[in-house]
Amino acid sequence: MRISEVMTEGVVTAETDDDLRRVGELMRDRNVGSVVVCEAGRPVGVITDRDLALAVVADAVDADAPAGEHASRPLVTGEVEMDIEEAVALMVQHHIRRLPVTAGEDLVGIVTIDDLAVRAGDLHQAQRITAEVAKAALPEFYFHQRGG
Repeated sequence: MRISEVMTEGVVTAETDDDLRRVGELMRDRNVGSVVVCEAGRPVGVITDRDLALAVVADAVDADAPAGEHASRPLVTGEVEMDIEEAVALMVQHHIRRLPVTAGEDLVGIVTIDDLAVRAGDLHQAQRITAEVAKAALPEFYFHQRGG
């Protein structure tokens, strides 16, 4: 199965010079947990709700600071024709839960572990994929939950 079959096409984006307040408003208004940050229309990074909370609340960064300064970089992306297993491998390797999808340099979608779990069609495969990505993205959680 290709990631184009499970990705969400309506990606919420912000420009690098948009401020963090605007990014938070986008997340709230569009009910999403991440925003892909673009420069001249090309994806260059991602800001998650966790990134925003840590920057603005925990680190007392000014909400007027540019999004581009707080986006996760370098951006890891998947290609639109990539197989789901390849996407999972990328997500596990880079410890990420969201994978922007490109066609060439153009942003065409995003795949999350939720997309993989809900839309993959095979419950066993979806559970395995979700567990692999979550374990890679949240190793401390799994370490503490397993009594380590």
